[in-house]
Amino acid sequence: MASKPPVAVYDACVLYPFHLRNVLIQCAFDGLVAARWTDEIHDEWIRNLAANTPSLTIERLVATRDRMKAVLPEADVADYQSLVIDLQLPDPGDRHVLAAAVAGKASVIVTWNLKDFPAPNLRPHGVISQSPDDFLVELHAAFPDALISSVKRARHNLRKTAPSIEMFVEVLEQGGLKKFSGVLCRNITKLK
Repeated sequence: MASKPPVAVYDACVLYPFHLRNVLIQCAFDGLVAARWTDEIHDEWIRNLAANTPSLTIERLVATRDRMKAVLPEADVADYQSLVIDLQLPDPGDRHVLAAAVAGKASVIVTWNLKDFPAPNLRPHGVISQSPDDFLVELHAAFPDALISSVKRARHNLRKTAPSIEMFVEVLEQGGLKKFSGVLCRNITKLK
């Protein structure tokens, strides 16, 4: 690979949706992204998903988190709490995410909540925020073939549901990945 993989903190809101989480974790597992997260970020997506989806037990979600941590042990950021107090964001409850980015030497926070991470607050720390849609489009620009292969593997991870390529891309598009699903549609033959 010519480019160096970006170091990216995955915010709780991008780990919450199953299909997006599957793609982002596969990209990290394949070395296209150096993913970062904290136990606090994991607790947030697990708590919210369990509250909104009673059929999913906390135990099952914790097992998912544990598998994620097992395949990406370098993603865990631990020594970030001391940084939180000095950080400024519109919602003080989001400072732990920026602290994880600083401590984890990340250049990007992947989040749907861009307004919570304004550029002027991130710039002094050498961090930007990006939607997962823009992040994945940029990842494709940097690693076109490798990213398509990674998405293909992400679809093959879904052995229980085994969605068709078209269904898989449609679910990603419905989940907000409008631009990225366009990229996938243009590469549909490579996803087979």
